[in-house]
Amino acid sequence: MKHLVPTVFERHPVDPGVVARSLAGSRLRSFWADDVPGAERYPALTADVDCDLAIVGGGYTGLWTALLAARRDPGARIVLLEGAALGWAASGRNGGFCEASLTHGEENGRRRWPQEYDQLAFLGEQNLEAIGSTVAELGIDCDFERTGSLDVAIEPHQVDWLAEAPDDAGTDRLDRAAVRAEIASPTYLAGAWHRRSTALVHPTKLAVGLARAAAQAGVQVHERTVVRSIGDADGGVPRGARRRLDLVTDRARVRARRVVLATNAFPSMLRRTRLMTVPVYDYVLMTEPLSADQLASVGWRHRQGVSDLANQFHYYRLSADNRILFGGYDAIYHAGRRVDPAYEDRPASYERLAGHFFTTFPQLEGLRFTHRWAGAIDTSTQFCAFYGTARAGRVAYAAGFTGLGVGATRFAGEVMLDLLDGEPTERTSLRMVREKPMPFPPEPLAALGINATRWSLDRADHRQGRRNLLLRGLDAVGLGFDS
Repeated sequence: MKHLVPTVFERHPVDPGVVARSLAGSRLRSFWADDVPGAERYPALTADVDCDLAIVGGGYTGLWTALLAARRDPGARIVLLEGAALGWAASGRNGGFCEASLTHGEENGRRRWPQEYDQLAFLGEQNLEAIGSTVAELGIDCDFERTGSLDVAIEPHQVDWLAEAPDDAGTDRLDRAAVRAEIASPTYLAGAWHRRSTALVHPTKLAVGLARAAAQAGVQVHERTVVRSIGDADGGVPRGARRRLDLVTDRARVRARRVVLATNAFPSMLRRTRLMTVPVYDYVLMTEPLSADQLASVGWRHRQGVSDLANQFHYYRLSADNRILFGGYDAIYHAGRRVDPAYEDRPASYERLAGHFFTTFPQLEGLRFTHRWAGAIDTSTQFCAFYGTARAGRVAYAAGFTGLGVGATRFAGEVMLDLLDGEPTERTSLRMVREKPMPFPPEPLAALGINATRWSLDRADHRQGRRNLLLRGLDAVGLGFDS
């Protein structure tokens, strides 16, 4: 097309045979889950129970909330209900990037909440420090590494973007030679190493550790317990008294004084928030462990998490045993807002990722991928979490983390418990917490709009980052995004 410039991956394509051989024999399953055999399992709920707090959802949001609630009130009766296995969804399928940012990056935060961004940044740094402290205090073996993150420019216009970014005392700016000295890729043109903003974790080990800590703190944890509905518990409650909530599962009921909803990408149990998120599928590859010679050919002595600056970006990192996780680029929305395992096996996405991997690291040709997987990201129009209450303040919820939930879910747990307590705090006074994002439209408009936006982002990557009329219009109403 006129004025379209091939990307670095199109200028340096990889032999399809190399891609096919690298994927042959890979398992369609999260590496993180396979790497934790024999993790504790928790029984399904089979008998009615009364409690002070019921938490629906056993990913990071629910697990952090349970642990924080038990620490706030050691005598409280807390029940956590997970419909499948703890941490099986987004919490066990992500890249393990634990970010300080609560706003999906500085640019998004400053654009949406400029007056309070510095406060949000400080709270995010506090939150990341608290995660590290909790991991150390409880002895959670989750490969926690405070490596920082490396943004890399892989196209000339992205070098300009890095140069225009504001100075940050915690960031090292790297020219072409310096960034390639950190990690040897012929695609790198410049970089920015944010030394303190990111930790790396093993996602499943973190979920397992949080569940164990919550159970040891007295939380009653149940897997394979789907909550079908939430209503007011009745019978024997005096008029004017504060009613309890009735959570109905397949084999038992939970009567709870307060409830936290932590279902994220899955359909909301509250009608008012059902249009607030859409599930967008992200795809990931994991290599076999690199040999000493292979690792030496790449460098990566400081083990940073990495992402490039394209609209359709890649993220990648080393695991504790020196595998490379390589994900991103494709972000696929399927009309209907469903979360469906059938969407996880998408050969075109895995083949594209493998090709991009070997363009990034041609010296690793011959390396094989052992695992490939996908998962749904709970995307909101503000690209970070939103919060709220329902049922006269007895139900609190958080959702819409848009891919940066590993760290932000702990902050969300604190916010939801603050909201349920009903007393103003620094967190609940934030505009970010008080405001709601614009909902996505119903189908078929949602699918048309999301896929048109994705097409436009791809077009921008082929036009030196220049955004078309659709993207500029979305920017103008606060719905624009860069990745």
